[in-house]
Amino acid sequence: MRIRPRQELLEIWAATVRASWKDGAWQWGGRNEPNSISDAEQLLCLLLPATQESTFKIDNPDQTAEAMIRALRPLGNASQIPQVLIRVLTEYFLRYTDASGTPVFSGGSYFPSDDDGPHPTEQQLQLDIVDSFAVSVTLSLATIGFAKVFRNAVRREEIHREIATLEELASARLSAAMVGLLRSFAVNVFDLDSREGQALVRTLNQDNMPPRQVVAKLRKELLETIASFREVMIGSGQVADLESTSRLFECGWSWGIVRDAPEVENTEPIGEQRKGVAPEEPYLYFTVIAIDAIEDLFSERTRVLGLLNEEQQRLGRALQLRWELTRTYWATVATFGDGHRWPLEDIPWRTTDEDSSDYYTLLVTSLAVKGLVSERGRDVEFARVGGVLLELANRARITRRPVDNDPALSLHDPGVRLRLVGTEQLGERGLRWLVSEFSALLLQRTSFIASLLNESSERAQLLDLADQIWEHLVRRRLQDGIGRRLWDQPDQAFSEVKGHYDHVSWYYTERVVQALIATAKMLKRAPLSSEKLVEIAVALLAEAEHLYDVELLNGAAEAGPTIQQQLQIMQVNLTRAREVVQERPGTSVALAQRVLRLLDEMTMARRDVGEAT
Repeated sequence: MRIRPRQELLEIWAATVRASWKDGAWQWGGRNEPNSISDAEQLLCLLLPATQESTFKIDNPDQTAEAMIRALRPLGNASQIPQVLIRVLTEYFLRYTDASGTPVFSGGSYFPSDDDGPHPTEQQLQLDIVDSFAVSVTLSLATIGFAKVFRNAVRREEIHREIATLEELASARLSAAMVGLLRSFAVNVFDLDSREGQALVRTLNQDNMPPRQVVAKLRKELLETIASFREVMIGSGQVADLESTSRLFECGWSWGIVRDAPEVENTEPIGEQRKGVAPEEPYLYFTVIAIDAIEDLFSERTRVLGLLNEEQQRLGRALQLRWELTRTYWATVATFGDGHRWPLEDIPWRTTDEDSSDYYTLLVTSLAVKGLVSERGRDVEFARVGGVLLELANRARITRRPVDNDPALSLHDPGVRLRLVGTEQLGERGLRWLVSEFSALLLQRTSFIASLLNESSERAQLLDLADQIWEHLVRRRLQDGIGRRLWDQPDQAFSEVKGHYDHVSWYYTERVVQALIATAKMLKRAPLSSEKLVEIAVALLAEAEHLYDVELLNGAAEAGPTIQQQLQIMQVNLTRAREVVQERPGTSVALAQRVLRLLDEMTMARRDVGEAT
């Protein structure tokens, strides 16, 4: 691959510190005024690599690599860097905790306002939103893990007290975010004959079956999922009207706390549980970010470091149930039917409110793959999803030149506008949520699916796509100003785009960091091997071992020290070639060829001596 995740992440680290650290203080905000989401994304540009990539560890000064120290040099040396981060993180958690001790999850400046229309009211700006719940789960877990490891590396009592304070704040915010996600879960139930029912059947019915047959087949495939809704006992999403054979549903996360969502009983110091105005209808965008955040709760790192207390584990189990229900539902819907085409492959994806976008298709690929991974999907299924990503890259003009007045460019700037239903109750106009992460998200999904493929040609095709997306993203870096080398400047990739920005978008930069980490994880996977290459390696190895044994039989081991040294080298190479022949047949071939070359040189040398005498 042409992408170099390590080097790019180091450059992002250096650029993030340059943009954020001035005169010994952390500078919040970028393109948007500071808010609970943007500030968390800003911190995650540093913390995600530090906690998810072992070579980027900075929580143990004795093990911090010199390259990490150079990138973060403005923050201090190996011992000072984690101390600075502890204080900056503490500042964030205090900044977004109100006077009553309740963590704040409002969207703030991320709620766009139209220049020609009324500005959002203060009530609207203070609304809790799932994006903040989700990013808080990720940030809080990263913070608690970082603090736990760093605590074992320091002895000063003063620093131990700072760490304890930070852990307490992060744990409280984590609990509050988990409760928020439990109260934002939505199950939308509707009849076949309703507008939503007709829209869902049109999306599913790729084989032109009678509508009621589609419903019967879907309900059969989701039988266990429907039964499992009885286990949803706390928070929102509790339903009891799925028994009718003509009833359909969709599940996931709404944009915020669902209207009339009950409070979640818990023993954590999370303060007030605010009332919500969001409809009990899932949004694809908020569903995907919630699903990704919930996965962090039961990751290997969370389990090994013991990042959750007993109450959080209970809340986590409730969220995991919703995670499983949602993943199963969307994977089933995305790959529904027995025909030649999945609903996912019918681009663009159409939602039940009859909105359609290539961006929605990209979101559904994420949910579909999670289901396929759980069910141990086959290579051919992952390759089909990869084909969807290739088509999306073309349609979004990432791998294809745009035409004049190309509507596809709106995916990149300004992005897809989501209408936050229910917010109109609190102002003259309802709020919108703007998402413009398409290219960065496409790279992340491409790298992840490439890591699942075992067929070398299919994987190579996706790796090539990942390189093309990265080249597109590189063109969108800011070129000057304090945020140079960060993102996002879409008019540098598309001359037709009107928007030009002077400040860094932490929203977009954090998505690029996620994509680079996904790429790094994919590259760590063992190289693919083919049966043909294994056969060649085994044949070459057999010939090399046979000729080596013949040399020993002819008394080569009794020759001088030079020959004995060569025989020793050959023996080491043959042993190694045999060890790796199944997992790395190419390496085995190279080692066997080296032995064959040495053996041939010995044979030719003997022949020359014989001819001379």
